[in-house]
Amino acid sequence: QWVYNILEKKAEADRIIHENPDPCNGFVLVPDFKWNQNQLDDLYLIALIHRRDVKSLRDLTAEHLPLLRNILQEGKEAITKRFGVPGSQLRIYLHYQPSYYHLHVHFTALSYDAPGSSVERAHLLADVIDNLALDPAYYQHRALTFALRADELLLKKFQEAGRV
Repeated sequence: QWVYNILEKKAEADRIIHENPDPCNGFVLVPDFKWNQNQLDDLYLIALIHRRDVKSLRDLTAEHLPLLRNILQEGKEAITKRFGVPGSQLRIYLHYQPSYYHLHVHFTALSYDAPGSSVERAHLLADVIDNLALDPAYYQHRALTFALRADELLLKKFQEAGRV
């Protein structure tokens, strides 16, 4: 619900760094709660898409390329304009599995070892775009490896099903 409150400007409207209002290919860019905005070494922003029908990386197809390209280009431009950090100094990625199921993209400073930015969880947005350009249904049939913490419910479900 807090994602929808941000998108509907019922909460945190004053924290929006950038918005593309297009209902299909638009998004809002907001600082992540992990970033106190006092220094750029641990810069961390999140792009939340306006669409509500895309929950995770698994839902993405070539249809979403305009949305993903908007996020990549406009997000980098907004961060450079607002914070002076060039796109070449950003790590831009999606999580799989995500912590919440509304598609969002992470923007962090390269110098920041953000939680979940490692290879077993993070998928670089530029790579996602390239994969979908090569195969429109790439994420519908690609095996995706991901790490789970010992206390996660999903791990318990896998164990109960004899999959781990």
